[in-house]
Amino acid sequence: MKIIVTGGAGFIGSHVVDKLIAEKQEVVVLDNLSAGYEEFIKPHLDKENFCFHKIDILHDDISRLFAGAAEVWHLAANPEVRLGAEDTRVHLDQNVLATYNVLEAMRTNDVKRMLFTSTSTVYGDADILPTPEGYPTIPISLYGASKLACEALIAAYCHTFDMQAWLYRFANVIGRRSSHGVIYDFINKIRDNPAELEILGDGKQTKSYIYVSDCVKAMFAGLDAKEEGVSIFNIGTDEMTSVRRIAEIVCEEMQTTPELRFTGGARGWKGDVPVMLLDATKLKKLGWKEGFDSEEAVRKATKDLLAE
Repeated sequence: MKIIVTGGAGFIGSHVVDKLIAEKQEVVVLDNLSAGYEEFIKPHLDKENFCFHKIDILHDDISRLFAGAAEVWHLAANPEVRLGAEDTRVHLDQNVLATYNVLEAMRTNDVKRMLFTSTSTVYGDADILPTPEGYPTIPISLYGASKLACEALIAAYCHTFDMQAWLYRFANVIGRRSSHGVIYDFINKIRDNPAELEILGDGKQTKSYIYVSDCVKAMFAGLDAKEEGVSIFNIGTDEMTSVRRIAEIVCEEMQTTPELRFTGGARGWKGDVPVMLLDATKLKKLGWKEGFDSEEAVRKATKDLLAE
């Protein structure tokens, strides 16, 4: 069947595309390459069941491309949580309004299925750890708020226009092709200055990190859910890793011993959630299990990024 993947040239999106192509699906990628790279999808460019459109889902007319599609994997978004404190509109435009455009393209072309990548940040500072899907959603970042708004829009479209959606709330996804996040930042900081590594906050921030292949497998496993309408799933590991420990692992893999300098405070930035652990029981009941625990994922992701 024809499947649209928005953000399909990005970090997670390109891994989704790899799996869909392996399953012999007809895949159409929409990506403006602002955060994605054509090289991530280069192996598929000459395949008959693959098509790539460099297009902006926020500003361009995308409706015609959805004709005949059976399913949409909507991964396009601006993932930089910190930006919201500097530019209050960026996540409204690139996450919420872009999602509205995708939903409208689906509605006008009678496309009934969507898979959407949301985030653990919709929960804000959760008091219950691990945090289940039914926990109140009170985000503390504009990024988290934008993703929650997207979830609400999708749910409303599903109810109003008889669509079906799978909403996936991710822990920190890491691994090959990543171009943002704490590991990526640490590697670049050490390359720029091997003598010192700046760590935002006090280094005690402790969160779940999941390797990208485990995350993609979880998304596919969620499709086995028998629920109608909207299905919501957490995706994360059972363990957490501190920012300080991540710094130690990166230093070990780079064989360097810089002085660690902490900026101080419990949060790395405005909107940072210091402690995050998701309850992924719902997905595990469908047979999914992560292949790497949080620390194993951090070390593997570090090795991968250093090799790229």
